[in-house]
Amino acid sequence: MTTSIPRTRQRELPPPISGPRRLLKHPRLMHYNRLAALVLLANAAVVYTGWPLTAAKASHAALADLALAVLVRQQYVINFFFRLATWPPTGWPLRVRWTLGKVYHFGGLHVGGALAGTAWFVTAMVLRPDGPGAPAGWVLIALLGVIVATALPPFRSRHHDLFEKIHRFGGWSALALFWTHALLSGAGPLSLTVLAVVTFSVALPWLRLRKVAVHLERPSSHVVLARFDHGETPFAGSSTAISRSPLTQWHSFANVPAPGESGFRLTISRAGDWTGSFIDDLPAKVWVKGITTAGVANIEVLFRKVVYVATGSGIGPCLPHLLAAEVPSRLVWATRNPRATYGDALVDEILAVQPHAVVWDTGRDGKPDMVRLAYEVYRDFGAEAVICISNKKLTWQVVHGLERRGIPAYGAIWDS
Repeated sequence: MTTSIPRTRQRELPPPISGPRRLLKHPRLMHYNRLAALVLLANAAVVYTGWPLTAAKASHAALADLALAVLVRQQYVINFFFRLATWPPTGWPLRVRWTLGKVYHFGGLHVGGALAGTAWFVTAMVLRPDGPGAPAGWVLIALLGVIVATALPPFRSRHHDLFEKIHRFGGWSALALFWTHALLSGAGPLSLTVLAVVTFSVALPWLRLRKVAVHLERPSSHVVLARFDHGETPFAGSSTAISRSPLTQWHSFANVPAPGESGFRLTISRAGDWTGSFIDDLPAKVWVKGITTAGVANIEVLFRKVVYVATGSGIGPCLPHLLAAEVPSRLVWATRNPRATYGDALVDEILAVQPHAVVWDTGRDGKPDMVRLAYEVYRDFGAEAVICISNKKLTWQVVHGLERRGIPAYGAIWDS
């Protein structure tokens, strides 16, 4: 069942590319940060061309930027971004398709819009500190400051659950304060229309909130396979958010639809308090909300061949694409005791569609050099890109290790 590449056959990794292209592959210059910088530069241009500033100009700019920050996180907008980015055929130049594949970095627009919008609103209040709606405006500035501060990576990574609560309840409160400030300040029809659109965008996923039955299989104490069949069969590579307490905590997992079958599965592995509690205390029903949303692996259609690199439960987001077989692919999966952990049925299902998969048993063979292993399969298979689904440290190691060597590579960026 387990396949590995003999070390005597392994090629040396190619040297990193040189010149300006190597600089652009630095993690701090990833497309996420470039998009955030682009939004901030566009706002700087508005300051330059719109000088001298007035409170009205600053208020309009604040609303435009904060609307951008909210709307780019809306599920229908995200799906539109992916549909647009993956429309070009594989005959387009690889470098163009390589860049389009970074569509999942759209969160940079959210960050840029949030930072610029907050700065513009502060400017508007400074220029007109005693205008109508000023009390709501100053409270809103304090609230936006808390939201921005707790969204910074150091806080978000250490206190992610608290970050989610502040972002959710703080965001709703900020929206209410925006309405209060706009109405008291006599905002025009256009501003009120924008606020209405933003409000509907925020409310839409919650309008689809419902509690549904779930059938759970626990092949081991490490993982649960959750099966849903409540009238929806999502597209391959999408994700669904589930919760046991809808106002406090949500977790998204990759949908695994089976070709020709209704419903879908989720692979839930023990990776924290919430997932641990879910596995130990299996619920009969869970809450689901929102719209099925595209994920990073949906960019596979931009390439003629791809290599999927997964560790542990990272096999979940890969599995629907392997089953659909829309693009020729080769799997590299490193996990501890795959059959004992995930069950014979799941492993056999994977090998049935990926008979040449490299399945590395870390319990038996130790941890492999995933960058080297991914490169080896990439070269042997003649792939055009590598998609990595793993933990943050290893994903960045594989993605940046390959990109620095001129190989298109993709993986989650943990921006939410």
